Amino acid sequence: MATLLGRLIRRVCRRKAGAALLRNERGTTAVEFALLGLPFFMIIGAILETSVVFLSSQVLESAVQDTSRLIRTGRSQGTITTAAEFKTKVCDRLFGLYGDCSGLHVEVSTINDFASAAISPPVDWTCEVDCTWSRPETYVAGKGSSIVVVQVYYKWPILLSLGEMSLANLPGQKRLLATSTVFRSEPYS
Repeated sequence: MATLLGRLIRRVCRRKAGAALLRNERGTTAVEFALLGLPFFMIIGAILETSVVFLSSQVLESAVQDTSRLIRTGRSQGTITTAAEFKTKVCDRLFGLYGDCSGLHVEVSTINDFASAAISPPVDWTCEVDCTWSRPETYVAGKGSSIVVVQVYYKWPILLSLGEMSLANLPGQKRLLATSTVFRSEPYS
């Protein structure tokens, strides 16, 4: 079979039109672009998607640290009394990156000692379709010298999916962004 194909190719190349066709290099750039364009743009898209997820994660981290400082210093006493108010303060520092911030999940609680700090995401990892948070939002900021745990989560939508090579770790093409901090409040009264 291989010899038959080889003879056929040699016969076509011997003809004047075939030989000219083999020497003609017009359109090679278009063929190369067609072969390499899709992988190139997929790599560029993956880089951009990863950058946006990293940026949004860093912005969320910074917003939670800034807002948690209000609790740490006692400036939140009387001004932030619910999880919704804390969420609004965090949202004010997100520069519109998270839209209306309705997808944020906030948990602020106090613990007795640092060893008992347990950070776990409020998601059911076995859920397969549009899952809700597995725990309610809480806000217990404590008093001066309290040990406070602040956890904030967001389900970030992933735009680029390459099958199994996706940044999504939740159903519905979403990635769980999480930030937390544990601190002892200043001894305010």
